Amino acid sequence: MSDTSAEDKKKALRNAFGSFMTGVTIVTTLADDDQPIGFTANSFASVSLDPPLLSVCVAKTSRSYETIIKADGFAINILAADQRDVSDRFARRDPERFTATNWEAGPNGAPVLSGVAAWFDCSREQTIDAGDHAILIGRIEAFKDNAGQGLGYARGAYFTAALENKAIQAAAAAPEYTAGVVAVRDSHVLLDRSSDGKYRLPSCPVSATAGAGGCAAAPAAAVSSMLGVDVRLGFIFSVYRDGVGDALNIVYRCELGEGKPARGHFFPIDDLPLDALIDVSTRDLLSRFAAEAAVNSFNTYLGDEKGGVVLPSSAMVTAWA
Repeated sequence: MSDTSAEDKKKALRNAFGSFMTGVTIVTTLADDDQPIGFTANSFASVSLDPPLLSVCVAKTSRSYETIIKADGFAINILAADQRDVSDRFARRDPERFTATNWEAGPNGAPVLSGVAAWFDCSREQTIDAGDHAILIGRIEAFKDNAGQGLGYARGAYFTAALENKAIQAAAAAPEYTAGVVAVRDSHVLLDRSSDGKYRLPSCPVSATAGAGGCAAAPAAAVSSMLGVDVRLGFIFSVYRDGVGDALNIVYRCELGEGKPARGHFFPIDDLPLDALIDVSTRDLLSRFAAEAAVNSFNTYLGDEKGGVVLPSSAMVTAWA
């Protein structure tokens, strides 16, 4: 990596960190004027049961940084699986975030949000300087477990076990399927060209017995072999059956590794050749991808070429706190 720029190294490290699946939390406290402040964070961890301690990392670039590290206490709110909108609201620096969110003061004074999977109201135990972040350790003074499923985060995207399982179960029923990819590199999408000059998604057949329908290892290996570069599959973007023999198609979001792909042409996400695509299904899929990429919010489609349902199973978040 000696020829790689410092920014490229930071991006690669961020991607490596992103392979670790975490939950999503909202960190809250009160400012000196008793106004609530809060921000989205996924760098939360339990520390100790005796004494009861937890930690969260706070970026020094955050506008809330000075307030949170000086506050006497703070709360960690673990978001429930259906609270993606709350995470987005607090990640956007929305000035109306607390007005639009139900909350109340916790037993130790920090704001606790309604509907969360669990919350912890803490006093500040210790603050540790750590590079471009500070590690904030809190002593848990009160907590509540609402027994709900949490909202997950990995590879720059939200996920929930329930919705991802729906896509996996839809795939698992078929003995084989076609794995397609919306393959992205540097804000460009790789499209394959068919014999009639039309563009289509790179795709290849995959045996469900090898991939167990939802296992990314088999389709990742097949797509990587086809394109001749490493690939990193993200969450399922679309599961649908086409009108030709009721064939099952599973389309993944995918990031391409370094090197020139063995096939295909790159197009900017905001200038895809929609009028030159092979069929209506591909056009609709890529139109949705471009629209969702513009707002960094991705969903999963289940259905067929005539209609289906879009499940809000994942979303990109690029700016925390």
